[in-house]
Amino acid sequence: MPGSSRVIRWLAHGGLWLFSLVFLLPLLWTLRSALLPEGLAYALPPAFGPWTLENFRNVLEGPFGKAFRNSFLVAISVVLLGLPLAAGLGYALARYRVGGHGLRFAVLATQMLPPIVLALPLFALMRLFGLSGTLWALVLSYLAFALPFMAWLLLGFFQNLPRELEEAAYVDGATPFQVFFRVVLPLATPGLFAAGILGFLLSWNEFLFALLLSGRDTQTVPVALSTFVTQRGVLFAQVAAGVVLSVLPVALLARMVDRYLVEGLTLGAVK
Repeated sequence: MPGSSRVIRWLAHGGLWLFSLVFLLPLLWTLRSALLPEGLAYALPPAFGPWTLENFRNVLEGPFGKAFRNSFLVAISVVLLGLPLAAGLGYALARYRVGGHGLRFAVLATQMLPPIVLALPLFALMRLFGLSGTLWALVLSYLAFALPFMAWLLLGFFQNLPRELEEAAYVDGATPFQVFFRVVLPLATPGLFAAGILGFLLSWNEFLFALLLSGRDTQTVPVALSTFVTQRGVLFAQVAAGVVLSVLPVALLARMVDRYLVEGLTLGAVK
């Protein structure tokens, strides 16, 4: 009946809104804490005013502002360096089966190792090459994890592309490099966006290696957030402001390319 279907639809929408609020409540509460003075951020009963932007100003004027720039530089560098290599590796595994199943398993196995296993070896290597405490130490360390992940994601995407398009290009006289750059990569744009965004997120949110390999001037956002735990206690309002600032770039980036992200994550999933 039309009346009952309308009620079911309203109940379904109400349930979705309820679940959405449950997931959004921590973020909304963090935003509320960031906009309150330090003394009211954790007051009981909860306060909802007066509002201020003082916490954001204090955070950006301190070490967090530099850490924000460091995180952005490291994450962008990982994507710019890793994405071309991941695309080449993923295409080679998908079309030429380089290394056979052994290499595929090796690429996948790198994601099975807990990061702490490689923490000390990477720290020793970076000290040996004089890179400890530099941004390059973080970029190279993150590439060790992001590159196999992006390559495996693109592998499934390349396997789903129709071979007939590549064969037609070969018939027209194209070389393998021309086929890859002029035919495959334009078709793989959604997958490249998805791999790039996920590689960016892996680098942006990483804490362990940033804590071990960064210096005072090369701290990233996760490490800078941990410095708000002081001898006076936890600066809740400034932590909340830092969290809001660290989420904004990722949220804006995901919103700008959400269509490519969803398409890239799902297109290679069905054979």
